[in-house]
Amino acid sequence: MEPQQGQGAKTAKRKPVFIKVDQLKPGTSGHTLIVKVVSSNIVRQKDRPAAAAAGQLRPARISECLIGDETASIVFTARNEQVDLLKPGATVILRNAKIDMFKGCMRLAVDKWGRTEVTKPAGFEVNKDNNLSLVEYELVNVDGE
Repeated sequence: MEPQQGQGAKTAKRKPVFIKVDQLKPGTSGHTLIVKVVSSNIVRQKDRPAAAAAGQLRPARISECLIGDETASIVFTARNEQVDLLKPGATVILRNAKIDMFKGCMRLAVDKWGRTEVTKPAGFEVNKDNNLSLVEYELVNVDGE
């Protein structure tokens, strides 16, 4: 008798497939990348005094970071704890990252289903000349004829 799937059978973890920044496309997700942080700019740091006093919500912090590898660079939107990890010069692994569109341009983000972790310094220089966030995309509706 063969073991049944799901009950006692262990599912093997898949090895992550690392991709390069220049392979990112609009509307995609589930990316695993190793990138270097070039710069980081806090764009929003809000304290909500009423909520903070009640002990509920923490202040929202958002930072736009230019990250990349030897193939290209892109803007990464860091939120809350991620802001502390993505410091200029740091090398980070982004797991289950997704592409968000902002004003027609690509931004990389890691939501609650992904992970951001600092790793040992990488030996590549970031290609700042190929910034994917500077490419503007136009939404085109395709009619089924």
